[in-house]
Amino acid sequence: MYGRPTGRRLPFLNKAPEEGLKVSALCGGRNGLYLEGSICGIPCLMLVDTGANVTLVRTDLAQKLKENFIYTAPNISLKTATGEKAEIRGKLDAAIECGCRKFQHKIYVADITDPCIFGLDFLQKFNFMVDLEKNEIRTGREEIPLFSASAEHSKLCSVLAKEKTIIPARSECLIQGVPEVSGKFRYAVTDFPSKVSQKGVLVSATLVDLKREAIPVRVLNLDNKPKTVDKGAVIATCEPVVDIVARPQEFSESLRLPLILENLEGLNEEQRTAVKELLQEFQNLFSTSDSDVGRCNMTQHRINTGNPPPIKQYPRRLPLAKKEEAERLVKEMVDNGIIEESSGPWASPIVLVKKKDESTRFCVDYRKLNEITIKDSYPLPRIDDTQDALNGSQWFSTLDLKSGYWQVEIQPEDKEKTAFTTGQGLWQFKVMPFGLCNAPATFERLMETVLRGLTSEACLVYLDDIIIVGRTFQEHLNNIRKVFQRLQKANLKLSPKKCRFFRKEVSYLGHIISADGVKTDPEKTKAVVDWPRPETAHDLRSFLGLFTYYRRFVKNFSAIARPLHKLTEARSNFNWTEECEKSFNSLKQALITSPVLTYPRTDKEFILDTDASNEGIGAVLSQKIGNEECVIAFFSKSLGKPERNYCVTRKELLAIVKSIEHFHHYLYGRKFLLRTDHASLRWLLNFREPEGQIARWIQRLQEYDFEIQHRKGTSHGNADALSRRPCKESFKHCTNAEKKFGLETDISVKVLTTEDAWSSSEVQKAQLEDPAIRPILERKLNSEDRPSWQEIAPESPATKRYWALCDSLHLKDGVLYREWESDDGSSCRWQIILPKSRIQEVLRETHDSASGGHFGVMKTLSKTRERFYWDRLRADVEKWCRECHACGARKGPKTRTKGRLQRYNVGAPFERMALDILGPLPVTT
Repeated sequence: MYGRPTGRRLPFLNKAPEEGLKVSALCGGRNGLYLEGSICGIPCLMLVDTGANVTLVRTDLAQKLKENFIYTAPNISLKTATGEKAEIRGKLDAAIECGCRKFQHKIYVADITDPCIFGLDFLQKFNFMVDLEKNEIRTGREEIPLFSASAEHSKLCSVLAKEKTIIPARSECLIQGVPEVSGKFRYAVTDFPSKVSQKGVLVSATLVDLKREAIPVRVLNLDNKPKTVDKGAVIATCEPVVDIVARPQEFSESLRLPLILENLEGLNEEQRTAVKELLQEFQNLFSTSDSDVGRCNMTQHRINTGNPPPIKQYPRRLPLAKKEEAERLVKEMVDNGIIEESSGPWASPIVLVKKKDESTRFCVDYRKLNEITIKDSYPLPRIDDTQDALNGSQWFSTLDLKSGYWQVEIQPEDKEKTAFTTGQGLWQFKVMPFGLCNAPATFERLMETVLRGLTSEACLVYLDDIIIVGRTFQEHLNNIRKVFQRLQKANLKLSPKKCRFFRKEVSYLGHIISADGVKTDPEKTKAVVDWPRPETAHDLRSFLGLFTYYRRFVKNFSAIARPLHKLTEARSNFNWTEECEKSFNSLKQALITSPVLTYPRTDKEFILDTDASNEGIGAVLSQKIGNEECVIAFFSKSLGKPERNYCVTRKELLAIVKSIEHFHHYLYGRKFLLRTDHASLRWLLNFREPEGQIARWIQRLQEYDFEIQHRKGTSHGNADALSRRPCKESFKHCTNAEKKFGLETDISVKVLTTEDAWSSSEVQKAQLEDPAIRPILERKLNSEDRPSWQEIAPESPATKRYWALCDSLHLKDGVLYREWESDDGSSCRWQIILPKSRIQEVLRETHDSASGGHFGVMKTLSKTRERFYWDRLRADVEKWCRECHACGARKGPKTRTKGRLQRYNVGAPFERMALDILGPLPVTT
């Protein structure tokens, strides 16, 4: 690594420059003699140079030892035998290991080609003897072998074809070759053998890694006929490379690959080496600076505004300090190729926002543009669905694109629509800026296209956040390679600062992901501990917004948060009570101590526990793994005003319906266990002839395959085991659901007439005497089956209308009743099917009596429907109220009275004139 080294500067090094530092050459080349050793524990090849009077180490190797590195003033130079000069960078007090011995020696740091050069100063100090006849160097009794690159070259003379390959005419292909190596060098350069080249085949000179099982050889067939390369044939030769020196610009400090490698905890040396090779192979995939932003070649963002006139907004005035900042940011974006000058009719104002790190975010206010933009309906994935696909993974890596939106270009014809002005010119984006309404849809579509076939198996993606998973290290390594290849093909770049590799636990989309499951991110929830009490409804909504994001981690969330939600309702005064304070503190504690939610497993049965209370419903979805029930997710929902009036049984059934709908993607098409502490629901779900809302619910539940299990309330604590309240009178049919009809239907109309006249036997007798009711009642008394249409066809129209309601008609003590439910489902009643002989009596009591009050049609109709039903009920009530003598006598006319004729006084003839219009008249002859 060239560039300014880092280390300690010592005063004595600022003295007069040292002279006479000489070396034979900066590179030993193929004729140099090398030995294997290490400097401060770092293995390297060392050139033995008896013509050098100083021992040297290469700059990039010395920088790895910065603690021992002392750099000098740049006025000490090094000369070669040919007069070539090189700059001395500093000194290094190094521990040198050769063979089995260690030596401590001060060596110089210089820009040389070989990793290390041993000079006479080192050889003489430690009594080394060089034996060129035996190609070895001796110190004491130890003999250390020497070798030359030219000698090694003779051993690396050939690369053999791994398998038979046919090279098409005038084509180029890669052939996998097997090198014959001695193991002294890791890297080599392939070249073509003369015999092969004479046959019209060229081999490209390529740097290859000899440690791999097979190396790629690039071969070009110049002939007009295909060429066949047999297995084991010599396809290339190898020339060893002592070491690789990268150009300085390739080691940009912002690449930070060493920083990534330092954070690979829990990996052994072999695994770390594999990861390092992978990252080095795809190092061009990582952004090296803020200006190094990729340009995707797969899509362009379109801004479809239809045909409205262009929107032009004037710039907003900025403070002087902000104005300078805006100009600086604009210049940076111009230099980085993000924006360009615009000459179009569109213009939007800018907004400068301060970020958490005190830096400034440059934003454009595109609200007016977004209003006229035709929206892209491409959906973003659900976060909970995304996390469910992580089941079974043991290794996790997260990737983040470098300024992801800026890697997508704008369609040329739409660039002018992104124009903005700072007061100093008009600029437009060349890439997709933040703030456009369709930008998330475009980016999500792009990422899902790039990673198609890998999502849900190797990785998951949400906008520019990618998580790669794997059950084993090797599988995870392969998955990362696949994702890297896709991103590289799409010309996308990653931000090395934000990438995390080979972790057992990672932060993803605001959650902590591990092999155990999903839990809340402490970074997101630590602020909850000191969250101040909200003073306004706006502050409270911000607080609830955070908790709603994590609601699936909090059991019984809706019930706990109910007092706080009431304060945010419209027309609600912000009055903080003790109940609100308790709810506020309970939510904070619940989020801090939230459980770890496990991943769903397809090979295990789901268990759904449901429960209901006066304020809400809730459920727990779990699976039994081993001997433990592991929670997958919680669900809770506050009840609306009509729903809070339901009886206990109806609420429990509502909890089942809503919970199954919420977990539909888990439960549909699979058999699961449904557990409830309400025993009557087992009967209710088997009700033979349900009506109204319950019928709709049961029909919805029939789409699922489940087994109902009753569990006592003491064992049902994982669901919302809250207190119950007694039913209202109108819901007794649910509370007594174990009974056949479920409602006390004793006829209590004593205020209307005598008890005997309205006894069950008297009412049944009157129903049998009614020709419209008798056919239905007789068949109900003799059979529970519904009469067929052929049996009813000869009957009157009224009987046929009763027959259409047959599913809601039931018997109680021999009397025919109708089960009736209100339109909003808030009430359910049992109505007597009233015989025609009793209609006038009922209407007199519901309208004419003191309790009736001579109300209008709607109130009389509502009062009558509370207990009675008959054919053409509404028409009879309307007629009764219209023909009521008392109502007609007391109510005024509905039409306005016409004004009486009056005399007008005038002061002169023809001052006021009146005309009558006659016609049209027939034409006469």
